[in-house]
Amino acid sequence: MSEPKVVFDRLPLTERSRLMSALRQETVGGALLLGAAVLALVWANSPWRAGYQDLASTVVGPEALHLNLTLQTWAADGLLAVFFFVAGLELKHELVLGTLSKPSRAVVPVVAALCGMVVPALLYVGTVRAMGDAEAAVGWGIPMATDIAFALAVLAVMGAKLPVALRAFLLTLAVVDDLGAILVIAVFYNHGFSPVPFVLAILGLLLYWFLQQRRVDSWLVYVPLALVVWGLMHASGVHATVAGVSLGLLTRVRPDPGETEAPADRYEHAVRPVSAGLCVPLFAFFSAGVTFIGLGGSAITEPVAVAIVVGLVIGKPLGVFGGAWTVARFTRASLSSSLRWADVLAVGVLAGIGFTVSLLIDELAFEADPVRLTAAKIGVLLASVVAALLASVALGLRKRAYAALAEIEERDEDGDGVPDVYGTDPNSPDSR
Repeated sequence: MSEPKVVFDRLPLTERSRLMSALRQETVGGALLLGAAVLALVWANSPWRAGYQDLASTVVGPEALHLNLTLQTWAADGLLAVFFFVAGLELKHELVLGTLSKPSRAVVPVVAALCGMVVPALLYVGTVRAMGDAEAAVGWGIPMATDIAFALAVLAVMGAKLPVALRAFLLTLAVVDDLGAILVIAVFYNHGFSPVPFVLAILGLLLYWFLQQRRVDSWLVYVPLALVVWGLMHASGVHATVAGVSLGLLTRVRPDPGETEAPADRYEHAVRPVSAGLCVPLFAFFSAGVTFIGLGGSAITEPVAVAIVVGLVIGKPLGVFGGAWTVARFTRASLSSSLRWADVLAVGVLAGIGFTVSLLIDELAFEADPVRLTAAKIGVLLASVVAALLASVALGLRKRAYAALAEIEERDEDGDGVPDVYGTDPNSPDSR
């Protein structure tokens, strides 16, 4: 008889080291993201708010290539393509080498992530229809996302030493969410599809894959090719961020004999700091600047805003927790002895912070409807703040338990750089 499966057990050491490195950079990026969003909100509601709007609407780029775009559009279409490239690299690693490479380990986070996307979307649609604004149902994709950088920034601010297994669960949720979001954007939020540039973009992606398989390793080749693929995808009407995640998924993730790192790892180490430290904060700066002056109290009670809050604050934890618990229940898996199901629910609440990708889908869903767009942005901002506060309370109740567990997980009395809990077999999640 096979041993019973344990949900959210300790990670193998190699995966733990990679995870902690990625989370440290995302935490710094989350702090910059929050700072950029606050700066945008302050400027957009100051006596100089016209300057903010003028800056966001400044047009730059070559008109001959139809890339004369506003700075706000460049941030959404260009900078977020870098963010989704990193997300694609993460997903490729998880699918080939990480949590998602084994069905027995992947089923819980995948089902939890899928439920965490479907339930908020259903609640959003039900809410706007119940409030008499059925046309706003087009924004159903807004509450589907999880912003890992914002979530980690909340953890850093409150000093919560969330167990490594739960941090890995949160990161996997965000990665699967990102893939779901990019599929939703590509299928449901494209505008004026043009087949010729799309086919050319696919050919460019195939060339990138071929060069990866031929072990070509030169930035002088890949950067221009990536820019061409991005430009063609943008011209096709499919959102240009699809190019970013596609390039990430086509990158080679297994190192060859003699290679210290695979291309995916090298690219991620090079690009992640740019994504977390520059691209995402700049997008937040150009997207979060909602002017509340003159709106009164009506915008916050608009069906769109209410539905987004319901979807992210209520739907996310229900979906994530419900999906994880259901899989564990029907596969007869047991929760790790150091955790409680309340911890999983708290992570679900934290996943309700949907800032970056939610703001992107806001603009795609309601770009021709400034009233609903403003209400949607307010809903995302409010939902993210409420989710952060509720998660802080939920995680704070277990702060001492987390601190004690972190001390055990990080103890290294022999100073060999390997936590003592891994014993003599650092690749075994169960070694003591």
